[in-house]
Amino acid sequence: MRWPRRRHSVLPGFGLTLGFAVVYLSLVALIPMAALFLRSRGLGWGGFWETVTTPRVLAACRLSFGAALIAATINAVFGFVVAWTLTRYRFFGRRLVDALIDLPFALPTAVSGIALTTIYAPTGWLGRALEPLGIKAVFSPLGVVIALTFIGLPFVVRTLQPALEDLEVEVEEAAASLGARRRQTFRRVILPAVAPALLTGFALAFARALGEYGSVVFISGNLPGKTEIAPLLIVTQLEQYDYEGATAIAVLLLVVSFVMLLVINALQRWSGGRHARGA
Repeated sequence: MRWPRRRHSVLPGFGLTLGFAVVYLSLVALIPMAALFLRSRGLGWGGFWETVTTPRVLAACRLSFGAALIAATINAVFGFVVAWTLTRYRFFGRRLVDALIDLPFALPTAVSGIALTTIYAPTGWLGRALEPLGIKAVFSPLGVVIALTFIGLPFVVRTLQPALEDLEVEVEEAAASLGARRRQTFRRVILPAVAPALLTGFALAFARALGEYGSVVFISGNLPGKTEIAPLLIVTQLEQYDYEGATAIAVLLLVVSFVMLLVINALQRWSGGRHARGA
């Protein structure tokens, strides 16, 4: 009896590879997060609750989560339009536009914040046009949303592009030949196919916006209770040597963001499974 030949993998065996993966993940993520929880234990449950429920902390968290959610939603809508345009159309300057999408990745966050503040200031190119309309973009929550939208757009576009490229044009043509209108084709054919990628891009943009610091501190004005974001409040607590208070706020952000990402991932799997059953 001849035994089947064993396939040789390029990488080491499962045990060794899994060991390296667990060690690397522990050093990069698990151990720092565990240290964060252990440091916040010094406050006790009563002290922790008292710290994270102060009006200043609640206002900062409300602004951070609200602005991140709004920015991720805006990027989901307009990022889809940008990805669709770059994928389905050929036009002059397409490669330049495609390269500009990655600009927030290349720019230091401080440079992004200074540039946005300069543009949206009352004397800036866009701020000069917004001021007569009564719209204050700098040193306001709107400025925070603008900065978070700027840094989150590439995540949605780059996640959607491969999904749209895999979606064949013949599928849309078949739907049109069966009498489907454009809105029906988009809602029943295109959107279900790219929904998992869209949700992934949304989650990445939301997570990136939630932890953003450099590009926001310049345009927000950092007014406590009004335009102060949670990451800036953590830095402020550290500068005041309140390490337990800073870790308590960080733990709150970590837990809430983790729960929200779990919900988004569950929706992503549900959408992908529903599309697979429909196919």
